[in-house]
Amino acid sequence: MRNPYQPSKSEIRLTSILHALSDPNRLRIVQCLGKRKESHCSYYQTLNVSKSTLSHHFKVLREAGVIKVRIEGTQHFYSLRIEDLEELFPGLLSAVVNVNEELL
Repeated sequence: MRNPYQPSKSEIRLTSILHALSDPNRLRIVQCLGKRKESHCSYYQTLNVSKSTLSHHFKVLREAGVIKVRIEGTQHFYSLRIEDLEELFPGLLSAVVNVNEELL
């Protein structure tokens, strides 16, 4: 299995992050990861989207530098890139994770 692309910290751009967070489902994924620290993709089947759509959302978030993936066997475990994002864009991630869901 090949390793999926994950940008280095120097490659992360604010415009890519904002684009990735513009979708309500991706925003919910980020909020869940903010509370769970790390989880595998089957946890997010409650979003009521197809498996391929869910994979696409994870890919967009990963390639934007919002999340990182750790592969263990056939499982993919996702977590937020808290340290990198906090260093590059202080306060952005905490604001996103703590947004009131009524505003979505």
